[in-house]
Order: sequence, then structure tokens, then C-alpha cells
Amino acid sequence: MTSPSAPTAPHAPSLDLGGRTALVTGAAGGIGRACALRLAAAGAKVRAVDRDAEGLEALAARSGPLAGTLEAHVLDLTDLDAAEQVAAGTDVLVNNAGIQLVRPIEEFPPEVFHTVLTVMLEAPFRLVRGALPHMYGQGWGRIVNISSVHGLRASAYKSAYVAAKHGLEGLSKTAALEGAPYGVTSNCVNPAYVRTPLVEKQIADQARAHGIPEERVVSEVLLQDSAVKRLIEPEEVAEAVAYLCGPQASFVTGTSLVLDGGWTAH
Repeated sequence: MTSPSAPTAPHAPSLDLGGRTALVTGAAGGIGRACALRLAAAGAKVRAVDRDAEGLEALAARSGPLAGTLEAHVLDLTDLDAAEQVAAGTDVLVNNAGIQLVRPIEEFPPEVFHTVLTVMLEAPFRLVRGALPHMYGQGWGRIVNISSVHGLRASAYKSAYVAAKHGLEGLSKTAALEGAPYGVTSNCVNPAYVRTPLVEKQIADQARAHGIPEERVVSEVLLQDSAVKRLIEPEEVAEAVAYLCGPQASFVTGTSLVLDGGWTAH
């Protein structure tokens, strides 16, 4: 049996974000980069936020026409006040930035646990807090939180990441309840393993944690519970984000859009 290949890029459904400002965190690479490009292609003025200045520069300098614009904002999300400020005036907020460390709980550095929760849960709270006044004022807004299958399930050796993603799910639902009277939706997108630098680093970490070669990690660890035996492409996640920003998803809020290849069907 051969592994399924990633689909060819479909014709993107119509999405018009002309005149809208979108903020994407972790935009220098992976899912964030794909989301920034997708929203800019739909006409949005995209605030691309990341601590990776070189990656943002490469994103902003990419070739090819975009209906919207890409505006680089170099920012470390552990600066929570700055995170809240940069979100002011945004119509679409995509909380994507994430970090990962794979260690057993008894070996997990407490300072890293704190940093993961700061970047992946407290910063999204501050970003939402900064964005909501403008969204409420105009009666429209879209909050999309890039969660994970680990927002719904746990895996060993990922205490900080799993805790942060579970917390993000709760934050997203609360924002959905509060935002509904103002035309603001809040949802999570929950991919399994995406072909990103973060996952590539995990492969090495998981190999050490499980004591197996890296080439066995993808098939025996990452894709063990997935019915579809391949990694997800960042552009597939970006299309899910685009869907949630479109008019056809105006009644979709407080939920999790799961892209896990059947992982949670078990």
C-alpha cells in the first residue's frame, strides 16, 4: 500500500478581504506563512508578526502578485503588552505562533513550560483582547486560533504544548460566546502533523525520547493514530483559515475544525 500524496492546490474559493486588516502570528514560516499569503491573496492588509526578522523579510519580498499587502512586524510574543498593542485595529486575527519541546514531565524545564504557555496561551489572550474593541465597534470580526489535534488529545512528553492547546480551545470558545452579539466569530483549526520546521525539529526530539531512529518517527510515532498516512501541507491549513473568514462561515463559531486525517475517529 502506498502512502497518499498531498492533493494538488485546488482553485481557491472566492474570498474577498479587501479593506480588511489581518494579523497573523508566527508568520515567517510554516502555517503562518501560508496563512499570511492566503489572506493577502484575498485582498487583506496583513500584519505578519514573528520574532524571525529574516523570515519576515523573505516573506515580504516574495515574488508574485497579491491583491493585498504584507507588512512585517518583528515581535517576540513574550512581550505581552506589545502583542496586545499590535492587534489594535485588526479585523481578522490568526493566532498561530507556537513552540515545542519534547521531554518527560520530570525532565521538562519549568522555565520552558512557562515560556510555552506565555507564547501559546497568554499571548493569544492579549492579542484577542487588543483586537476585540475594533471588531465590536464595527460589528464584524474573525478570530482563528491554530490549535492542534493536541488541543483535543494528549501525547506523552508534550506537557506544555498539550496544556497550551487545551487552554487555547477554552479561550476560543469563550471569545465565541462573548463575540457573537457583535458579529465576531472565534474558532480553532486543529491539524495533525503539518510539514513545517517545527515538526521537523520534533522528529529529532521524538527520536531521542523514544530511542528510535528518526526515519521511524514519522511512521511509528507521528502518523501512528492517523488513518491518512501523510503530513498535512501548510496550504491546506491556510484554506481552512480562509473558509472560516468567509461569509459562508458566519454561523460557524465556538467550534474546532479538525484536520487530523482520522486521528480523533479512534
